[in-house]
Amino acid sequence: MGKLGLDELRKLLSCIKKDPRVIVSPFPGFDSGVHLLGDKYMVVSTDPCIGVPEEWFGWLLINYATSDVALFGAKPDFCAINLLAPSSAEPHQFQVVMEQACSAADELGIAIVTGHTGMYSGLSELVGVCTAYGTVEKHQLITPANAKAEDLILCTKPIGLEILANFSLMHKALAQKLFGAAQAEKLSGLMRMQSCVREALQLAKTGFVHAMHDATEGGLVAALNEIAIASDLGFNVVFEKIPISPEVRKLQDTFQLSDEQVLSMSSTGLVIAAVDAQAKELVEKVLRENGLSASFLGVFTKSKNRILIRNGKATPFPQVAVDPYERILSAKV
Repeated sequence: MGKLGLDELRKLLSCIKKDPRVIVSPFPGFDSGVHLLGDKYMVVSTDPCIGVPEEWFGWLLINYATSDVALFGAKPDFCAINLLAPSSAEPHQFQVVMEQACSAADELGIAIVTGHTGMYSGLSELVGVCTAYGTVEKHQLITPANAKAEDLILCTKPIGLEILANFSLMHKALAQKLFGAAQAEKLSGLMRMQSCVREALQLAKTGFVHAMHDATEGGLVAALNEIAIASDLGFNVVFEKIPISPEVRKLQDTFQLSDEQVLSMSSTGLVIAAVDAQAKELVEKVLRENGLSASFLGVFTKSKNRILIRNGKATPFPQVAVDPYERILSAKV
């Protein structure tokens, strides 16, 4: 389930021919591509949407792809949408999702340019795909490969918010049992935290953020490793500085998850960024103005070693992300 492994993905991409107009071509760890457009760069990203709360399907469809564009420093301006449904689907199901998507696009000030709808016998549930794109000045492009040694490692939200919100909407009774009715209701209202468009653009504007990555599938483990590999760096992360909520700890106990699995929790909307150390207070201010708290987990290093410091003891940071998203969302305790 989920993404192809690194070796399989590299093999898959090996047939793509190089083109001088393409600045950032398909590559593991890069969730957007970049090509020339006049005197600017065009940033393009495409993302699927499947198995999410139906009342948020269209909103998430738009925000998944647009978040990836924003993480490269570009304001998303346009998008295209595909909605593919089982043969048993009714037209009103498309209508509901499309209205959600249109509302999300309006919120972000982007235009839906084209798309496709269809019903297919090979599908068992609705699948959406959104391709978003926007321009950025050449000198303002941000990629996962631009982190610098001694940059601080920024985390903008608590680990696992995506799983907590989706779980609380899709398994209300179990969520109420685990977290209490009031807290489960509060968690189900955090769906909008799965977008990072606004915070990514605000962080980019500071000029002191060198690399950003959304902690989607594979969570913190995947995002940090991918930035380090792309930037040819290592890092030191302090476990105690990682924001892990009591509710995530409750899921950890309920589903018997290891700490490595907690750090691998799909956390869409959580930005991991490499920040110039001199801009720490500025970045904290920017996030505070967006209703978020900055957590600085550690530092990127010239050494290629990737270290997790826990209780003062240095251990290897997990290299492989084992994301418990599917298991938790299936509610198989």
